[in-house]
Amino acid sequence: MEQKKFDPNSIIGFVLIFGILLWIMYQNQPDPKVIAAEKAQKELVVKEAKAKELNDKVVAEATVAVASTGDSTQLAQLEKKLGNFAYSATLPSAKEGFTTIENKLVKLTIANKGGYIVEATLKKFERFKKGSGQLVELIKDNNANLNVQLLTSDNRTLNTKDLFFEPTLTKNGEDQVLSMRLKAGSNEYLEYKYVLKADDYMLDFDIQSQGLSKVLNTSKPLNLEWDLKTYTNEKSISYENRYSELYYEHEDGKSNYLGLGNDETETVSDVSYIAYKQHFFTSILVSDVPLSKAELFSNNLVNDDKIDTVFTKQFKAVIPLVFKNGEIDQKMNWYYGPTDYTLLKSYDKNLEDIVALGWGIFGWINRHAFIPMYGFLSLFIQHGWAIILFTVLVKLAMSPITYKSFLSQAKMKVLRPEINELGEKFKKDAMKKQQETMKLYNKAGVNPMAGCIPGLMQAPIFYALFQFFPSAISLRQKGFLWADDLSSFDSIYELPFHIPAYGSHISLFPILASIAIFFYMKMTTGDQQMAAPTQEGMPDMAKMMKIMIYVSPLMMLFFFNSYASGLSLYYFVSNTITIGIMLVIKNYIIDSDKIHAQIQENKKKEPKKQGKFQRKLQEVMEQAEAQKAKDQKK
Repeated sequence: MEQKKFDPNSIIGFVLIFGILLWIMYQNQPDPKVIAAEKAQKELVVKEAKAKELNDKVVAEATVAVASTGDSTQLAQLEKKLGNFAYSATLPSAKEGFTTIENKLVKLTIANKGGYIVEATLKKFERFKKGSGQLVELIKDNNANLNVQLLTSDNRTLNTKDLFFEPTLTKNGEDQVLSMRLKAGSNEYLEYKYVLKADDYMLDFDIQSQGLSKVLNTSKPLNLEWDLKTYTNEKSISYENRYSELYYEHEDGKSNYLGLGNDETETVSDVSYIAYKQHFFTSILVSDVPLSKAELFSNNLVNDDKIDTVFTKQFKAVIPLVFKNGEIDQKMNWYYGPTDYTLLKSYDKNLEDIVALGWGIFGWINRHAFIPMYGFLSLFIQHGWAIILFTVLVKLAMSPITYKSFLSQAKMKVLRPEINELGEKFKKDAMKKQQETMKLYNKAGVNPMAGCIPGLMQAPIFYALFQFFPSAISLRQKGFLWADDLSSFDSIYELPFHIPAYGSHISLFPILASIAIFFYMKMTTGDQQMAAPTQEGMPDMAKMMKIMIYVSPLMMLFFFNSYASGLSLYYFVSNTITIGIMLVIKNYIIDSDKIHAQIQENKKKEPKKQGKFQRKLQEVMEQAEAQKAKDQKK
């Protein structure tokens, strides 16, 4: 046995490393003066914020007083603070109040104060559980804010969210047109114009000014600020929060999103749209002409998903509005509605990119195969049965590949005695054994890689479906058997405690899917072990495969417990069908004796021309053998 020796070099190395770390820590200590300065700066910011809040409150109260009583003293005070925009306070209609515009799909309430949407209700969707009667409200109770910072020519900074607009509601055919004007004179104003069409979640939204070139400082852009704290609308807070993200399109068609963590920020150019996505519902600001720049912010508000919470994310965007010929004229759209791929695609603005369908081939499969196929099936049958039929069709499409995989395993199983003989004959020469084994495969017309191909081909299908089900709003609040919502977990029992990585409930479909995976892996792993040749290191590999039979179902049980039950239903049905197909092929289609006879016939014929992979592998082995012989001669 090798004795442990004292190594002074190792000790010296550790001491040096420890010394370097101490030096780095000392050098990175914050300067007390810097800390004091930062503290003073923070206190100043807090004081300024409090002063501004008090000032805004005084302005708002004075505006209300002027609008209701016409008090000249209050008006004089407002003119000092607001300059020309104090004119709005003299208008009878520019006071506390709300205007509602709605159609069959959405109801929007716009406040006179600030002129922005303070309530957005989706009439076709309910929160948490269907039948609760509580509709999905994307905006309510001051969770949203829209503000334009006005820089006046006499160096004032005013915020539109604190000022009162004059509302005018008209109709243009079936369209409802709401004009909200913040006036600086009889014919000078900043206007928000909302146009809601019949049966549409999208509304026109224009910001324009008239006659303000002398009132505002037009040398600098006006900052449009849009804030939103997203309410929880689904049963699983953690699941909803995972799919709540800020998406945007920029630089001529590039779609992207901010991270899911805390205080994520990014500044982007040429922005076409900004989407505050909260899993199945989205608030989107779309611009006809790309915005020159936008500062984006996202913050995660779920600190502990075991505790019921009101909000999931906080989003914010700051967008400069550029003056053109001394005026603002920005044409945009608002969308308040479902995150429905087909619906968003119908607007032809690339809004469907906010639906997370996967990248590359995975997204292509979802967009061109799974979404059309499932959408068609769900038109005629209940969603749970549509998933089952959908699964059957996918398995049928993959059945030729599945058959070839099982056939390859059967051939390998028949050849195993001969492969074992080669192993015994060349047990002292692993390279020679591998070469002779490859020759045997070639003579018998067996491709050892054929069994791997189905797994590789099914991987994109697996991942595409993993992305498809969480994004399918059509499953939301659709029940099947004991599951009341196929877009969320199918809890059959609530636990009195929380299990890490599992949750505080028991879902049944993941249990069934895990059982099906266990039997599927037991069958396939057993066949692969019997078919595979015995080689050095194989006992350890066999042990690992046996462990995976138990670990994989357990991982799925934990991982899918809080996932969409529709996904677990798919995997349960899929693996059950696969087990059935395997049994049929094994017992009624594949005949081992015939396969053996066919292999013997193939061995008598001229060996098939090797494929590129086999030829390359043969060349590598021959080169290695030659190098080995060369080394032995030295």
